Amino acid sequence: MGALLKLIDAVLFVFFMVIALAAPLIDAQTCLPLSLFPDLLLDLKNWYAREYGDYLVAEKPDFFVGIVWLELFFQWPLALLNLYAILAQKPWFNTTCLIYGASCLTSMVTILSELIGSHKASDKLLMMYFPFLGFGVLAILRGLMPHSGRTTSTIGKRPQLGRKKRV
Repeated sequence: MGALLKLIDAVLFVFFMVIALAAPLIDAQTCLPLSLFPDLLLDLKNWYAREYGDYLVAEKPDFFVGIVWLELFFQWPLALLNLYAILAQKPWFNTTCLIYGASCLTSMVTILSELIGSHKASDKLLMMYFPFLGFGVLAILRGLMPHSGRTTSTIGKRPQLGRKKRV
């Protein structure tokens, strides 16, 4: 079980690194003034919107802007906390991972419902978003698993009484 937890933590670490970088540099362009970003990042986001046909990024519907605000103010800090928790093997990682996963899953279900229901999304675009849904589920499952750090549990153990062993 320890090796599986380490593998899951490694996968989540990469995912949280992507979020830690992409949220403030790319996703924030959806709701913050574009003058705050260098041309390179603006060009990267415009290329992505054209290449994948991401009409949500291009058109910025209100619900999508709201989800990006949620990502910036709630999910992004949780992703940073989770990166620290994985590196430092903090016991509260399960809690923050579970919270992040539930928020991510909710956001992705909303976005994917729009993409699929509108019939505007290409398979290429859906394949961009579906992994984030999977990572949300993985984060929830990891949050429900035991902590991977070395701790000894006292649950179910009785305290030693001052009894002497009989021979």
